[in-house]
Amino acid sequence: MGPEPAESYPRPGLPRSATILLALASAAVVAFGISAMRGIFTPVFFAFVLTLCVHPLRRWMQGRGVPRGIATGTTIAAVFGLLTAFAAVLVASLAQFSALLPQYGPQLAQLGASLTQSLESVGFGAEQTQAVLEGLTPGRIVGFLGGLLGNVASLVGGLVVILTMLILMAVDGSKIPALLTHLQFHRPALVSAFNGFGGGVRRYMIATTVLGMAQGLFNWLVLVILQVPGALLWGLLSFICSFIPNIGYFIAIVPPLFFGFLTGGWPTVLAVIVIYGGINSIIQSIIQPKYVGNAVALSETITFLSVLFWATILGPVGAILAVPLTLLVRTILLDSDPSMAWWRPLTGDKKDLNVILKQEDDAIRARRARRGPDSPDPGSMPKA
Repeated sequence: MGPEPAESYPRPGLPRSATILLALASAAVVAFGISAMRGIFTPVFFAFVLTLCVHPLRRWMQGRGVPRGIATGTTIAAVFGLLTAFAAVLVASLAQFSALLPQYGPQLAQLGASLTQSLESVGFGAEQTQAVLEGLTPGRIVGFLGGLLGNVASLVGGLVVILTMLILMAVDGSKIPALLTHLQFHRPALVSAFNGFGGGVRRYMIATTVLGMAQGLFNWLVLVILQVPGALLWGLLSFICSFIPNIGYFIAIVPPLFFGFLTGGWPTVLAVIVIYGGINSIIQSIIQPKYVGNAVALSETITFLSVLFWATILGPVGAILAVPLTLLVRTILLDSDPSMAWWRPLTGDKKDLNVILKQEDDAIRARRARRGPDSPDPGSMPKA
């Protein structure tokens, strides 16, 4: 008898390679489109995230009999208050930085001269060293910071869009429970996916905000004790950078090191690295990935890649919104389609892998117990 015929599967309409290429091409078109309209997309999505975060407050108030309109107005006022307080602290810190930097003009000039001498000694030309020297001036540094933040018109425009969208989304958000109940009968998987997205974003924002506030307060106190100028600004910067996974710490530590060197020299720099850097590295490298990773079920590799990707597409704000944006993409592409659920463990969700991981750990412990504490490792035995 010949071999049994293999089970036949329906062939897809397009070859797998063509499907992959079309998906990549579509993703590239969407990414470039979002990048082209970042001035609108970023504040709208930021307002959407804020609306998701305050939605439990309105639900709690309505559950206790508060009228829908009063609950909606209260949530809007709460978000406005938070944004106003944050904007006030940011403006005060930037004003302090703008007034502080010119005071260190001589130190910056001396640092630039020392740096250019070092560059010339290793073979750099006069033009390159002069460019470095011109960059270490108060005006250039303030201009660089302004370039990162954008001009005043763009900031005001983005703030107007955020506040407007907050009001509109808060009003429309009062109808979301009824809309989800309606969709539950037609698209239950879609409703479950968006409920999971909302819960994941709220858990991520709460965990990151709490850890970021603790980190910012600690940094501020340490820098005040070390007498580093602009301690309030650098504490605020560390709070903002806490929303940038993996690399936010390295961004936040640069200004304290720079100003610590200008005021106290190398001893202050070493103190900042040991105290400021040590505690922050523990928070951002150990504590934050553990709790935030569990909150959003994203692997650390995908989290880091999402920071790089969304920062390229949307600029610096994209790095801050990277995790919520990645959760939204996963919700649309994977969670809303039950047939794609088997892809979810590849993004970092360990729920379906816990049994397999436990079996692997048990097998490792069993092999170690059979080998005994005094038995040599078979892998380390020399071969005959």
